Amino acid sequence: MYIYLITPIIAFTLAQGLKIILRSFKRKIAWRDVFAYSDMPSGHTSVVIAITTIIALEFGISSPLFAICLVFAMIVIVDAIGLRNYLGNNGKTINGLVKDLDEDHFLDDFYPKQLEKIGHTPLQVIVGGIIGVIVSLIMYSIY
Repeated sequence: MYIYLITPIIAFTLAQGLKIILRSFKRKIAWRDVFAYSDMPSGHTSVVIAITTIIALEFGISSPLFAICLVFAMIVIVDAIGLRNYLGNNGKTINGLVKDLDEDHFLDDFYPKQLEKIGHTPLQVIVGGIIGVIVSLIMYSIY
């Protein structure tokens, strides 16, 4: 029973660990990078693909539980690519507006800088999905 919990946790840990390693080549790593949005690979995708794959392996693709997991995974992946990129563009616009009003210190003091990069590219999602599938296959073969 623990395979359904451990598998996505391992997939997320591997994806986030890889993300931290890849970021360390660009800049100094901070604590916030552990649960960071965006960048390679998608940790959220690795989690939902891991649980979907392990459910498919255990119960088959005709299982209602697999269908629920697959729909959930599609929602998360569409959100990671589409909605979060859209929100990042809004954050960029808001930050630009606040910067243009630099004489208004009220905005600077009371409104934090918005995140501008919180979404994923399709490649980042694919790599996260691959991590999820590989972890699931390994865990399924062990148990």
